[in-house]
Amino acid sequence: MKIYKEKITFKSTAQVEFIDITDDVQHAIENSGIREGGVCVFLQHTTMGLIINHNEPMLLQDFMRVLYHFAPIDERYSHDLFELKKDNKSDGRSNGHSHCKAMLLGANVNIPIENGVMMLSERQSILAVEFDGSRERDVIVHVTG
Repeated sequence: MKIYKEKITFKSTAQVEFIDITDDVQHAIENSGIREGGVCVFLQHTTMGLIINHNEPMLLQDFMRVLYHFAPIDERYSHDLFELKKDNKSDGRSNGHSHCKAMLLGANVNIPIENGVMMLSERQSILAVEFDGSRERDVIVHVTG
């Protein structure tokens, strides 16, 4: 069995953003030389999520509306009370809502690889979902096969 790891780094440009990383992940698979196996895509952040879905602008708006329904930005979040924290390691952002949205999506996806290509359907894309941008972000691509 062969294992290959690559880090993809990008910068989000908006507070909330859906970033299609499908091509970047496919390039990492090609760099690995692995033709049969699987790929795990993992976010190293707690205010982002990762999904596989259709990258269609109106659908992305629907996703955002649903996520804001479950974790509204104007809700009171204990995480945002920085002055009460004894071990304040925060960067000063009031982002409790971002952490809650990220919890709903998760931080990784796993996709089988066949003939060097992810087995995604033509309508599926890997989307990194930013909830606390703009920031530099890292995604780990771990290919095995």
